[in-house]
Amino acid sequence: MNKKSSLPSYLFSGAGVVIMFLLLVSIYVISGVVKHRVDLTADRIYTLSKGTSAILAKLDTPVEIRFYCSQRVNAMPVFLKTYAQRVEDLLNEYRKNSNGKITLKKFDPEPDSDAEDSAGLDGVEGQMLNTGEKIFMGIAVSCLDTKTSLPFLTPDREKLLEYDLSRAISQVTVPEKPVVGVMSPLPIFGMMNPMMMQMGGGRQEPWVLVGELKKDYTVRQVEMTADKIDDDIKVLVVVYPREITDKAQYAIDQFVLRGGKLIAFVDPLFYFDDRGGQSNPMQRNMNSGASLEKLFKAWGVEFDKAKVIADLNFATKLNQNGRAVSAPAVLSLTTDAVDTNDVATSQIDNMVVPFAGVFTGTPADGLKKTVLLKTTPQSQLIEKMMAEFSGDQTAKDFVASGKEQAVAIRLVGKFKTAFPDGKPKDAADGKKEDKKEEKPDSQPALKESKTDGVVVLVGDCDMLYDQVCVSVQNFLGQRVVMRQNQNLDFVQNVVDQLAGDSNLIGVRSRATMSRPFTLVKKMQTEAEGRYRDKIKELEKSLTDTQQKLNDMQAKKEGGQRFIISPEQQTAIQQFRKDEARVKRELKKERKNLRQDIESLQTRLEWVNIAGMPCLVTVAGLMLAILKRQKTAAK
Repeated sequence: MNKKSSLPSYLFSGAGVVIMFLLLVSIYVISGVVKHRVDLTADRIYTLSKGTSAILAKLDTPVEIRFYCSQRVNAMPVFLKTYAQRVEDLLNEYRKNSNGKITLKKFDPEPDSDAEDSAGLDGVEGQMLNTGEKIFMGIAVSCLDTKTSLPFLTPDREKLLEYDLSRAISQVTVPEKPVVGVMSPLPIFGMMNPMMMQMGGGRQEPWVLVGELKKDYTVRQVEMTADKIDDDIKVLVVVYPREITDKAQYAIDQFVLRGGKLIAFVDPLFYFDDRGGQSNPMQRNMNSGASLEKLFKAWGVEFDKAKVIADLNFATKLNQNGRAVSAPAVLSLTTDAVDTNDVATSQIDNMVVPFAGVFTGTPADGLKKTVLLKTTPQSQLIEKMMAEFSGDQTAKDFVASGKEQAVAIRLVGKFKTAFPDGKPKDAADGKKEDKKEEKPDSQPALKESKTDGVVVLVGDCDMLYDQVCVSVQNFLGQRVVMRQNQNLDFVQNVVDQLAGDSNLIGVRSRATMSRPFTLVKKMQTEAEGRYRDKIKELEKSLTDTQQKLNDMQAKKEGGQRFIISPEQQTAIQQFRKDEARVKRELKKERKNLRQDIESLQTRLEWVNIAGMPCLVTVAGLMLAILKRQKTAAK
C-alpha cells in the first residue's frame, strides 16, 4: 500500500475519528474564547468610529459601564435578546479599545434581587410587557462621583447607540457643561396650551432640539428683549428673530465682539409659524420673515426675506391629496450640498430644508466666508407665495439661475460693530416727558473684536421643527424620538464645533448616514427637463384655445340671444377640435414622461438584480475556458 492510500484509511479509522473530533472541539473552544470580528460593511458601521477612538484615547480616569439585561428565557422577547447580544458586543469593543480604562460589568436584574435595586439607583428603568413581566435593558456609565444612564435601549435607536454611549462617557469624564443660550420668539422651550389644559393635559412639550442640546450643555433661555447676553454663555443660538429690537441686536453685536460664538437661523418663510392667526397662509406670507438686518449690513451679508430658493435636483416629493407632487422649494439636501472638507458637515448627506432663503453679498473687511450648505446650479429664487401654493407650477415655470446659492455660511475673522454710536435707545424713551438720566453701562461699548470671532448663519428655521426632523414613537410605554434626517445632527455638529467635544461630530453624523440615489434623481430631473418645455407649450395652447372658445360663445350680435350664426358655430367646432387635439398631445407627452422614468427605474432594478449573477457567470465561463485551454495545451 502506498502513502497516498494509507492517509485516507488512517483518517477513517477509529483513531482518526477521535483525533478529528478533538481537533474540532479545540477549534470551537478557542474560537469561543478568542472573539475577533471582521467588519466587511462599506461604511464599517460595526467598527468604532474615529470620534469614539479619540474620546477613549483621552481617558485618564477609570470609567465603569454597568449593563443591566434580563436573562430569563421566558421574559425576554427574541428580538430584544438578539439586540442585547449586539449591545454587549459593542460594549466589549469599547472595553478593548480603552487601554484598560473602561471596566464592563453585566447584571441580571431578577425580581427582588440586589441587581434590581442597583438598576433603580443607577436610573435604569424596567419596562412592563403585556405578559406582566418586567424586563431591563439599560446602561449606567460612571466616573468618580459623576454618573449618567441610558434607561432603556430600544432597537429602533440602534444606529445612534454608539453616539449615545460615547456621549455618556464624555459627559461623566467632563462633568462641567458649557452654557448655550437659545433666543427665539417661538415656543421652543414649550408653553402652556389652553386647549390641552381643557382636555386634562398641560404644558406643550419643548422642541426635541432643546432636549438634545440639554444632554450635552447647560441650556439657558434668552429673552428676545434682552439688552445683554450673560458673560458665561459660550454659544448663542438665535432662531427666527422676527421683529427683533435694535437693543437685542446690539446685545448680540456686543456678544460677538467680546468673543461669543453665534448661530443664527433666519428665514423668509417659516411655514409652521401659527402664532397670532398665522395659520392663515395668506397672512403668514405677508407677516413672516426673520433676519438680523443691522448686523448683516455690518458684516456685508445680504438676505432677501421676500424670496425662497428652489432646486430641481433637491426637490422633495410630497403627498398632496393622494398624489405625488414635486416641491422644488422643499430641499432634500444630499452630500452634493455640503462642504465635505468641514468637520461639521463632512458626513452630512440627508437634510430636509423647507422654504429656505439664501445669503449673498461680499463679507466685510477682515471676515472670511465659508459656505456650509448650498444649492446646485439648477436652482432659482422664487416668490414665497408661489413656492408654498404651487409646487407643480414652480417646476413647470422653472428657469435655472446657473449658479450655486448659499443656504448656510460661516463667517470668521475680526468683526466690527453694527452700532458705532453705541447702545440704541428704545423708541418709547423719546416720548417720556420726565426722563431720568440713564446709568452708563458697566462695560464700554466694543467697536471691534480683539480675537477672531465665529458666526454661523442658516437661511431656514423649519428644519428645526419637530414635524420636519423627527418622529416620536411609543415603545413599551417609553417615548422614543427617531430622527428622520440629519437636521438636528447638523445643528449639534455646529454647536459641538464651537463649544463642545468635536469628537462627537464623527460619531453622531455616521449614525444616520443614508445612501440616496443621487444618480437616479439626476436622470429623472433630466428626463423631466426634456418634456417640461413641450408640456408647458401645450398647456399654454390649451389655455388660449379655451379662452377663445369662451369668448366666441359669449359673443352675440345685436338681435342674437340664443342662436349663434353658422360662422360662429363652425369656429366653435374648430376650437373644440383644437382643444381635444391639444389635450390628446398633452396626455401623450405626460405618458411618455412617466414611461421614461419607469423605464429608467426598471433598467436600474435589472442591473442591481441580475448584474452580479451575470458577472459571476461570465467570470466562471472565462475561467472554464482558460482551464480547458491549459489542459489542451498539455
